[in-house]
Amino acid sequence: MQFWPHDYQKKAIKFIEEHPIACLLLDMGLGKTIITLTALQNLMTDYFEVKRVLIIGPLRVARDTWPAEIKKWEHLQGLKYSVAVGTEVERLTALNDRESQIVIINRENIQWLIEKSGYRWNFDMVVIDELSSFKNHNVKRFKALMKVRPYIKRIVGLTGTPSSNGLMDLFAEYKLLDMGKRLGRFISQYREQYFLPDKRSQQMIFSYKLRQGADDEIYEKISDITISMRSGDYLKLPELVECSTAVEMDDKEKKIYNAMKKELATEIGEHQIDAVSAAALSNKLLQMANGAVYDDQKGVIKVHERKLEALEDLIESANGRPVLIAYWFKHDIQQIRSRLYAREIKSSKDIQEWNEGKIPVALIHPASAGHGLNLQAGGSFLIWYGLTWSLELYQQTNARLYRQGQKETVVIQHIITNGTIDERVMKALQKKGEVQDSLIEAVKAEVCNHEDS
Repeated sequence: MQFWPHDYQKKAIKFIEEHPIACLLLDMGLGKTIITLTALQNLMTDYFEVKRVLIIGPLRVARDTWPAEIKKWEHLQGLKYSVAVGTEVERLTALNDRESQIVIINRENIQWLIEKSGYRWNFDMVVIDELSSFKNHNVKRFKALMKVRPYIKRIVGLTGTPSSNGLMDLFAEYKLLDMGKRLGRFISQYREQYFLPDKRSQQMIFSYKLRQGADDEIYEKISDITISMRSGDYLKLPELVECSTAVEMDDKEKKIYNAMKKELATEIGEHQIDAVSAAALSNKLLQMANGAVYDDQKGVIKVHERKLEALEDLIESANGRPVLIAYWFKHDIQQIRSRLYAREIKSSKDIQEWNEGKIPVALIHPASAGHGLNLQAGGSFLIWYGLTWSLELYQQTNARLYRQGQKETVVIQHIITNGTIDERVMKALQKKGEVQDSLIEAVKAEVCNHEDS
């Protein structure tokens, strides 16, 4: 297939070519993969500035999406690549393929590659797909990649959700890109300069808030290596309808839930449910809002069937349209499948058959399928059965359907249990979204879309 880049894609390609350190905050559906691959090809074959590239991404994206894009476009057919996923033997075989100009690896194997594989590092350029997965400076993959960062001549970070939990996320992401030049080498330095203690108990600080005007200072610091684009500015997407269906527990069910909320413990029949911490309590309350909860022996205890009843009604109202259901807990699958047939999307075959319209009702877990999967051909109706606190996973999952190539109006439906933690999660996602929107707007690229004229 021939690639005829839009003006915004030309600008993004040029940005990568002209910036040895580049951070692209590209909204879902703008074609970040083909943009990056085209820039890589130009840097290798036209400018001779790059010899070998390592692309790091989530497992399914590394295994499926990047190879599929290379095969798809005619101008990339000369690129030699290998995919370093699977068994250790398969990974080493891919790494040692001397013809491969590009090696694609999943992020879980970065520490293995750098610290355990015995492979001699020979990549002069690195692309990190979903840079936000490196937002924690304490995780092993971040520390491992920092060890070889001085040997990387060019680096590209790609993400549509750079600050899903606030601007504190940016420290590790940009340290990986520029080794601390813009936001500082140490997290303590970054916090002291731009944040103030928020929630605390004596000397223990639990959270931080931005100093007044600090957000603009941060945006200015990173603006020279960052480009931002929103899909709504460049793509003619179909209408997006976001709505919620509220369900109500009866008095008995509310009593069980409220006891858990107030006492960190409750009884359901003969079963005692306890939460040992605030985090555990949040988890238990989310489970109960969905209709079931794990006991201490990992048994599934039913609380109510309100969401199941609403789910059946919503699927019926879809009038035969394929429905994608986002779930969070494993027992959600059990409860859903007790009422209707639904197939979980996990493998490449599942993705293909969904897009071919062979799966009328599908299940998807945001943490395992939130990034890089193109599901828009298979349907346009997404139901959130169970919510997540993660803005990144929430937005990425929505973008599996609401992206370039979608032909139908996209409906994103949330099933919310009234009077429960569900309501707090929805408000938190909206608030986090406002912070991230401010960042993206601040470094937004000004591109004239000449195709509209």
